[in-house]
Amino acid sequence: MYHQRSLKDVWLEASKQFPVLLLTGPRQVGKTTFLQHVRGKDRTYVTLDDPLVRALAADDPGLFLSRFEPPLLIDEIQYAPGLLPYIKMTVDAQRQAGQFWLTGSQQFLAMKGISESLAGRVGILQMLGFSTPEKRRRDLALVPFLPTPTALAPRLQRARRTSLKALYQDLWIGRYPALLSGADRNRELYYSSYVQTYLQRDVRDLAQVGDQIAYSKFIVACAARTGQLLNLSEIARDVGVSVPTAKSWLSILQASFQIYLLPPYITNVTKRLIKTPKLYFLDTGLCSYLTEWSSPQTLEAGAMSGAIFETHVFTEILKSYWHRGRQPACFYYRDKDGREIDLLLEQNGTLYPIEIKKTTLPKKDAIRTFSALGRLRPNVGPGAVICMTERMFPLDEKNTALPVSVL
Repeated sequence: MYHQRSLKDVWLEASKQFPVLLLTGPRQVGKTTFLQHVRGKDRTYVTLDDPLVRALAADDPGLFLSRFEPPLLIDEIQYAPGLLPYIKMTVDAQRQAGQFWLTGSQQFLAMKGISESLAGRVGILQMLGFSTPEKRRRDLALVPFLPTPTALAPRLQRARRTSLKALYQDLWIGRYPALLSGADRNRELYYSSYVQTYLQRDVRDLAQVGDQIAYSKFIVACAARTGQLLNLSEIARDVGVSVPTAKSWLSILQASFQIYLLPPYITNVTKRLIKTPKLYFLDTGLCSYLTEWSSPQTLEAGAMSGAIFETHVFTEILKSYWHRGRQPACFYYRDKDGREIDLLLEQNGTLYPIEIKKTTLPKKDAIRTFSALGRLRPNVGPGAVICMTERMFPLDEKNTALPVSVL
């Protein structure tokens, strides 16, 4: 059964504006299914996963576009970057919106070609696995998350109470559509196949990784550090590769949408801030599989329990923006005195601090670091502690504790 995606109305509206639309995201999150569902009868679908079609697109792009005329949906455009200049010539000649819809599970080659060939002609949107509203099949038009009364009101009204057991079952399974729809019931086999496909296709296409065993260890090492500050030297040492190699491999994980590097909040006011990014895996199920947690119960009780909870909260907030066609201005805060804030959202010159705690009853000391923002930016909005509480309650006159179900 098809799950509606929050991106639908945003995508269709953008298709009235841009001649080319590109949907990017990791493999198997439902990009093609989504576009097939909303494309209409007049739009031809062609996939470059087909070797014969890919060969035609690579060897004779002009003939390809003569055979497959717009409006056209081209799946996995990164396999034929040579098509992009011909797409540019077509859209420049016809000057019509919505001519080409493209998907790409890798942002490296496609993004390079788009920046050179289609600047000003292409709208780029991102998709990850199901968000919580998409999983529940309701509230798909909620505005992106922000801890303000206006943005929170509809979320609090629709929030469903969730137990710790149910939440970690959800985090252990992850948000890939095939697992949630029941198309694939064997979680271990699904993720094993996913990793093998990723290694054999995406990694091979991205860079010449000679030692796939070492690269597999590198993925696991990164998964084990989700929610932590990135320490490439430590990861390189654990895997047994050089720091430059680790840096190159990290860029592969980032380019194939497996991880997100959250930058620190830096201003010219102070130089006492940590400049290292924070690493997050973009699916808790894949992360749990790679780090070999055998059940939701062991995951919840284990050493990564808090990090997985934080990863879930961060990725849900990210999806609330990406799946509504928005790019969040998000950061973390940490200074050399050890003061930390898990997440900062910036909007219209105002900072909104967010702490993420796996607790049912956060104390006031959870928000004590929020006051450090006053010396960086005069406009600091309401903040929140997202946790396992059953309902919203105030921590002081400005900041609140929020149930994770608001996401």
